[in-house]
Amino acid sequence: MTVLTRDALGWSPFYMSQLEIDELDALTPARIATVHRDRVVGFSDIGTLELTLDPGITTAEVGVGDWVLCAPEQHRLVRILDRKTELTRGTEYHTGEKQLIAANLDTLFITSSCNNDFNPARLERYLALAHDAMITPVILLTKADQTDDPDSYVDQARSLGRNLEVVALDAKNDDVPAVLAPWCGKGQTVALAGSSGVGKTTLANALTGGNAATQAIREDDARGRHTTTGRSLHRMATGGWLIDTPGMRGLGVAEVAYGIDATFPEISELAATCKFRDCAHESEPGCAVQAGIAAGQVDPERLKRFKKLKRENEQATETIAQARDRSRKFGKMVKSAIKKKPRNT
Repeated sequence: MTVLTRDALGWSPFYMSQLEIDELDALTPARIATVHRDRVVGFSDIGTLELTLDPGITTAEVGVGDWVLCAPEQHRLVRILDRKTELTRGTEYHTGEKQLIAANLDTLFITSSCNNDFNPARLERYLALAHDAMITPVILLTKADQTDDPDSYVDQARSLGRNLEVVALDAKNDDVPAVLAPWCGKGQTVALAGSSGVGKTTLANALTGGNAATQAIREDDARGRHTTTGRSLHRMATGGWLIDTPGMRGLGVAEVAYGIDATFPEISELAATCKFRDCAHESEPGCAVQAGIAAGQVDPERLKRFKKLKRENEQATETIAQARDRSRKFGKMVKSAIKKKPRNT
């Protein structure tokens, strides 16, 4: 890879302000490109660096897109810098953990296709994660050339938010880089997310000039096999950076109450004016949401999906809080046991 400047890699005053005076000369900033089981690879203005992690840091704490400080001569990762944004998901089985998907994103390309893969409920999950992380969401509808009515898919996607950017395209067309250029300029970072078989790898190849293999989709359900098996950072021809992600079968939500409200603004705004604070938006007197349905302002199906996400988020958030509480109690117990342990005389 050609050596790049920090600015080209996405460096900004936000990261510079986190450096201590003694770190300016002693350590080198690098941007994480891949994360392996016991090491990471980063891009820097002195080249590509393969790094081991200092004690106290695990690869589970490092995400593709992270900025870190390293000691290049010793091939050591010393510190992870605070992130501008981080995209995470709740674990599928609500074990009290969250999984980091990507770090320091500007835009999330939520990819679906103009066929049976199009699923408003799944798109809303991605939108909730993006909104909660303060990452700009853009819905990309692939295979627009394979349907007689792509506009109907665009209209459905645009109904999932206010001022929501939706782009219908043919991922194999040469104009893909130009169409997506507004979000892919120098220093900008985007991620491709979506289920398998919708054309993420084809889009990634178009944006980066790569030639990763793609998988054909199954005719019966428009799904494909996973092509991308890990997350990685790639330079785009337009000067920005792309983080490709594997197709995710499970997309749990946890601790994203703000993101859900932002995804369903026509519901959350009315809910705030209901007569009762704990209104379930069913048959309660003074329910502004039900009034909105009667007035044609709220789609009943959207309300069902809103309530489902709210319930799932509350349950998962409670599970995470319980797991953290157990961890704190266990830590206190260990420290207490260490203090009480008699010293050898």
